Amino acid sequence: MRALLIDAPSTGPDTTGLHILPLPVPGPTDVTIDVAYAGINYLDVMARRGDAGYVQHWPYAPGLEVAGTVRAVGSHVDGLTAGQPVVALTTGGGYAEVVRVPAALTVPLAAGVDLDLAATVPLTVSTALLLITDAARVQAGDTVLVQSAGGGLGHALAQLLPLYGCSQLIGTVGQASKEEAAQNAGFDLVLSREDGEFESFAAQSPGACQVILDPLGTALLDTDLRVAAQGARVVLFGNPSGEPFGPLPPAPRLLAGNIAVGGFSLRALAARAPHRVRWAMECSLAHLAARRLQLPRPSAVELADIPEIHQRMASGHSTGKFVARITS
Repeated sequence: MRALLIDAPSTGPDTTGLHILPLPVPGPTDVTIDVAYAGINYLDVMARRGDAGYVQHWPYAPGLEVAGTVRAVGSHVDGLTAGQPVVALTTGGGYAEVVRVPAALTVPLAAGVDLDLAATVPLTVSTALLLITDAARVQAGDTVLVQSAGGGLGHALAQLLPLYGCSQLIGTVGQASKEEAAQNAGFDLVLSREDGEFESFAAQSPGACQVILDPLGTALLDTDLRVAAQGARVVLFGNPSGEPFGPLPPAPRLLAGNIAVGGFSLRALAARAPHRVRWAMECSLAHLAARRLQLPRPSAVELADIPEIHQRMASGHSTGKFVARITS
């Protein structure tokens, strides 16, 4: 079968390429899936760089979310059958014609949800949903600030947050050219960090936000705290620069504002509480099937085009969500 592998760490696409690999077979608690579409994510770029904690050995098989049909099931798997349309969160290897995944992280595709859109559910949409329900515990009437709002996750958050009571949705983007995409996604106010708009907002509107969702490591944490209201929840859930995390704020500052600073990792949750990730996938698919969640169609590229998309992501010049078309 055709599969994409990264042979060694690199900041460019030079070590990423197509290979012919043997077909995987399921273990007792696994399924194998004929992949129709695979979601493309920035986590692949971080793995490609060799950031700590992402790759245990090289070559590395990227690709963390897929949609397709079950090819075979393990001997201890119940509730899934060959030929069944599904979505799955993988442990890697999703950019391949066939992938082996844990059955615990595989859910049936809801009727009426197209496979290309479904491929954005396991990692992207599920992360957005769990940030809202589990990590930040968004409440009715909250004003929510989302850092880095121009990508696929920002789009999903913009659609989901109003369903869970958000009254005002503020997004920031790293480049002014991404403001329009974030506005079209549904953000009430979009601020460019490049042009200093976010800093100006923080100076003029201290304490404006009950929830801050920040995937940018600790680089903006000080400014996050300036816009945090009494009792605010700040959730850190990424580190795209790969630089070491900075120190957390001193306790007196958090105590004075009754502010909670927490973290979120879907990969860690999948390893330790897979039932929560499974719930998020099922709930996300239900929202899509009922048209409560109306995401834009992801941009579909071919398997061989993934290294180029990774490079666009690495340079900060991508907006929206990309998926790879693996089989028809």
